[in-house]
Amino acid sequence: MAEKLLKKGNEVIALAAIRCGCDGYFGYPITPQSEVMETLMEEKPWETTGMVVLQAESETSSINMLYGGASCGKKVMTSSSSPGLSLMCEGLSYLAGAELPCLVVNVVRGGPGLGTIQPAQSDYFQATKGGGHGDYHLIVLAPSSVQEMNDFVDLGFALAFKYRNPAMILADGIVGQMMEKVELAPQKPRWTDAEIQQIAGDWATTGKTADRPMHIITSLALDAAVAERFNEKLIEKYNEIRTKEVRFETTRCDDADYLLVAYGAMARICQETVDMARTAGLKVGLLRPITLFPYPTTELQRLAPQLKGVLSVELSAGQMVEDVRLAVEGRTPVKHYGRLGGMVPDPGQVLDALKQLFSL
Repeated sequence: MAEKLLKKGNEVIALAAIRCGCDGYFGYPITPQSEVMETLMEEKPWETTGMVVLQAESETSSINMLYGGASCGKKVMTSSSSPGLSLMCEGLSYLAGAELPCLVVNVVRGGPGLGTIQPAQSDYFQATKGGGHGDYHLIVLAPSSVQEMNDFVDLGFALAFKYRNPAMILADGIVGQMMEKVELAPQKPRWTDAEIQQIAGDWATTGKTADRPMHIITSLALDAAVAERFNEKLIEKYNEIRTKEVRFETTRCDDADYLLVAYGAMARICQETVDMARTAGLKVGLLRPITLFPYPTTELQRLAPQLKGVLSVELSAGQMVEDVRLAVEGRTPVKHYGRLGGMVPDPGQVLDALKQLFSL
């Protein structure tokens, strides 16, 4: 049955993983997401559901363990933070190239390099533009609450298996570390071997038998013509995801003259900015992308003709702003306001930036 608790975002990732029937978690501790593994170790799901929880010797090892588990049709996941994700990028490209479903959680900290353990959104490019080599995409979900940290674990797995593609929860350190009330979903049983045969039997390496063919999973294609056809197949899949899986939330956009675009914790701050602006007589709305890939390009295109300006609000030097500019295609001015190094603006500072950048 559902259960209501007061929990950190990171803790909820672990609890949601257990409850959605995850088969295995392979990870390595790094601030600010270490509570994910710590909570799993405290909960000991191997005693109740049979879920494997393993601290690998490195992030490189953990992402390759996902490759092995996913090849067998299992629900497998990892979590890390910015520098750790950099170490996983080669493996993520292999997973996408082999069309293997898995879930990766990135609780973002400031960079570049070792940077700071404070929150940031500066991994947007890494998450949405590949990160690793080759033409591939991850499905990227951006939670702005602890409840969404919970909900997006099950959703991430569902999308990953629907499209045979790695999915990522991209959460800034604020959402990972803050505590809120959350309603946990009822426990789902892990898939049986028979259920895996039904769900993934046409691709998973579950063993060759008299009535089951041998499957070979690889991302290698040495023949150029074969490689091109496979990449074209991936492009078709990504275009289907763009058509069917866009998720976003709008606040007071119908009559807006100016639009704030923000995700994660920054979207919550911008909600208050919208209220402050409206009180001051400024018609300001908010678009919150929930999926960063696929991006809500069509909604931005729809709103652009009515707008006098768009402000992309980020905990970065300006990354998502490029997708905002691509979406509006020059129909309205687009500006960027960002804070760096773990500095988080308050709603008033966002409003001041809006007024200054658009001379209001």
